Amino acid sequence: MVSTRGWALRRRIQYIVGIALFLFVVLGGAYMRTLYQPPTCFDGDHNGQERGIDCGGTCVRICAADVVQPVAQWARAFKITDGQYNAVAYVENRNTIAGAPEMYYTFKLFDDAGLIAERKGSTVFPPDSVNPIFEGRIQTGTRVPTRTFIEIEEPAMWLPAESVRSQFEIKSRSLTHADTMPRLDVEIENTNVERVRDVEVIATIFDVSKNALTASQTVVPVMSARETRKIVFTWPEPIATTVRSCELPTDVVLAIDLSGSMNNDGGTPPEPVTSVLAAATEFVNRLGTKDQAAVVTYATEATLESPLSSNRVATGRLIQNLRIAPESEQGSTNTGDAIIKATAELQSNRHNTNARKVAVLLTDGLANEPEIRPEAYALEAAAKLKAIDTEVYVIGLGDDVNESFLRSVASGDAYYYRAVSADTINAIYQEITGSICENGVATIEIIPKMPITFKAVQ
Repeated sequence: MVSTRGWALRRRIQYIVGIALFLFVVLGGAYMRTLYQPPTCFDGDHNGQERGIDCGGTCVRICAADVVQPVAQWARAFKITDGQYNAVAYVENRNTIAGAPEMYYTFKLFDDAGLIAERKGSTVFPPDSVNPIFEGRIQTGTRVPTRTFIEIEEPAMWLPAESVRSQFEIKSRSLTHADTMPRLDVEIENTNVERVRDVEVIATIFDVSKNALTASQTVVPVMSARETRKIVFTWPEPIATTVRSCELPTDVVLAIDLSGSMNNDGGTPPEPVTSVLAAATEFVNRLGTKDQAAVVTYATEATLESPLSSNRVATGRLIQNLRIAPESEQGSTNTGDAIIKATAELQSNRHNTNARKVAVLLTDGLANEPEIRPEAYALEAAAKLKAIDTEVYVIGLGDDVNESFLRSVASGDAYYYRAVSADTINAIYQEITGSICENGVATIEIIPKMPITFKAVQ
């Protein structure tokens, strides 16, 4: 006979378990519906199949630990006018697919006394590229920045991105008026089949050592599909003296000492004048097709023998036919007058305003005309010549020159050459030719900020 007490106990246990199961199902369902949140890429927690907090694994966002942080290659400030500067930096993204929709930065401009000004901004940061960052018209008051830095904040979000720099093609470029107010005319084509908006284009001009000289920015509001657009960059400061490239033409005045001492080595034909004139002729023949040359000779007085001209053959023939005038055999050397004649020619209407200005002066003796303060007279003239952005090269021939004086006439020590004898003149002229026009990498870099497509965050 079964005990009624055992049966009743079992029934009570069944009721309790049933009620508990019922409550678990009801309350668990309510919890799942109202309180439980499945792992997502936005919950601020390292859960699910993520590699980090809300990044990696099944999340689109790329973890900061998996990317190389931005690298600033250089930053510089360029004068627009007194008290106003543009700041430019080149920042590299070494990640092949990871880009940042927003990257914050701060430009800081310093002089010896400390911080002058700073400018904050943000930019899109495309992958696998070097990106120019431009901030214009930074006010510096009366202070002149000597150092510029860019501080970059670590981007808060990295995403897979596609950038299409090849979407834009530079069809042509032309740098003009580099001697006064430089102007860069550019034709750029949108090669894509889609219209783009707000295309930021930055132009940077470098010297042959890849040092940035200046930069400018423009924004094209709209570019239609397959459209070619003309854009213009301008600068208020001349750059001709600093752009050492065949990108720019050159106007050069050769000032040749034809005083009596240039016959002192004797011989038939006489030396050193014969070797000097032959080397000067070859110098002119080596100039580029866009260059111009003028010739000034000097003894007691200076004479403009040939004005600026691109006819290298005619100018070379004139140099070959130069002779020391009989009255100059016992004459003096008026270096200052030669410099004044060169200055006048480089300021004449024959000067190409797109060209840099260069003067090359050769002498074998002392400046001794005018009789009162001849060297001071020449140095004053040289200062005026250099003040109009002219590079002044000086060749001192032989042992009878005042090298200290000639170095002061030149634009600097690197612009003075000592020729121990006439047979070294040609090599010196060749070196000057190389200094005036150096073939090398392009000195103008035009970078359109490319459209970027980021993978959507889900």
